[in-house]
Amino acid sequence: MNNLYIETRDPLFGIIVFFALIFVITFFSYWWGRYKARDDTKYLDRFVKDLNTVPSDDAMKKIIYEGNIPSQSWLILAQSYIQQGDYEKAVEIYQSTLEVEKDTRQQQHTAILLGQAYFKAGFLERSKEVFLKILKHAPRTPRALYALLLVYDRLKAYPKALEVLEPLQELNETITNEKRYLECAYLLQRHDVTPEEKNHKLLNIYTQSGSLCYMIFDHLFRADSALAWQHLNHSDYTRISDILWQLPAEKYSMAHIDSDAYLRELFTAKGSLDLTHSSPVFELDILIKLYHSNNTGATLQFEYLCQKCKHAFPFSFHRCPNCYDIDTIMPQMLLTKDTFEENYAF
Repeated sequence: MNNLYIETRDPLFGIIVFFALIFVITFFSYWWGRYKARDDTKYLDRFVKDLNTVPSDDAMKKIIYEGNIPSQSWLILAQSYIQQGDYEKAVEIYQSTLEVEKDTRQQQHTAILLGQAYFKAGFLERSKEVFLKILKHAPRTPRALYALLLVYDRLKAYPKALEVLEPLQELNETITNEKRYLECAYLLQRHDVTPEEKNHKLLNIYTQSGSLCYMIFDHLFRADSALAWQHLNHSDYTRISDILWQLPAEKYSMAHIDSDAYLRELFTAKGSLDLTHSSPVFELDILIKLYHSNNTGATLQFEYLCQKCKHAFPFSFHRCPNCYDIDTIMPQMLLTKDTFEENYAF
C-alpha cells in the first residue's frame, strides 16, 4: 500500500503541485476575466444609455456644478452632439457650463461656442444676441466679430455686416475679400440704385479684382446679357458653366460662341447649336455624340463644389455653407436622363 503514495521529497510530488497551482490560477483567472467583461459590458451599456439621455436643466447643472467631470470634457461632448446635428443637447450643455464656469477666458470661449451652436441650428437672433453680449465686454475679440459678421450675412443685414469690418480692420485682420463680397451683396439688394448704375458698379468690382465672378454674372446675364458677354473673361466660362447652360437662345452671343472652343462644345452638347463633333470634357462629349446620332434623352445637371473645403452641394452659393469661405464655387457637371417620372401619388 505504501507504494501508492508519493513522498513529499519525491520530485514527482513537486511537479504535481506545480501543475495543480497552474490549473487553479488559470481557472480563477478565466472566470474572473469573464466576470469583469460582463461587468464592463453592463457599465458600457449604462454609459451609452446615459449619454443618449439628456438630463433636465437642473440635473445638468447639478452634474456640472459637482465638478466630477472637467468642463473641457463637457465641451467635447457638446461638440459631438453638434456633429450629429443635435443642437438642442449642445446648447443645454453650453448654457449649463456657462452658469458654473469661473474662468473669464473659458467663459468667453464657451459663449462663442454657444453662439455658433445657435447659428448652425438656425436661431440667428439668439446667435446675434450672444455675440453682441460677448463684444460688449470684450470688443476686441476677432472670433466673435467674424461670427457676428456671418450672422448678419445670413440675415442679409449687409450694412450691419459692413460695420463689423471696421473693428476687424483695426485689429489688422484681412478683410479685403469680405468687404468686396458684402459691398456686392448689398449693392444687389438695394432698390435705390438704378439697374444701369448697379451693373456698372458690379463690373467695376469684377474688372478690378477678377473675383466674385459667379455672383456678379449670375445677376448680369439676367439683367443685361449683352453687357455680360462683353465683359466676361474667357477663363471664367467654366466657372459659370451652369449659368451659360441655362441661358435661353435669345441671349446667346454668336460672336463669343464661335470664337471659343469650350462654348461651342457646351451649346452643341445642349442641342441648341451644331458647331463641333467632340469635346475633351467627358460629359459634353457624350451629349454631343448623342446629339449627332439623334439619340436624345440625356442632359446635364450640376452640383456645386467648394474649392477650399471640397464639400459638394446640390445648390449654388456665394459663401460656402460648410467653411464659410467666399467665391470658392465651381459647378460640376452630372449626366442625367432628360425625362421626368410621372407622379401618380394622390
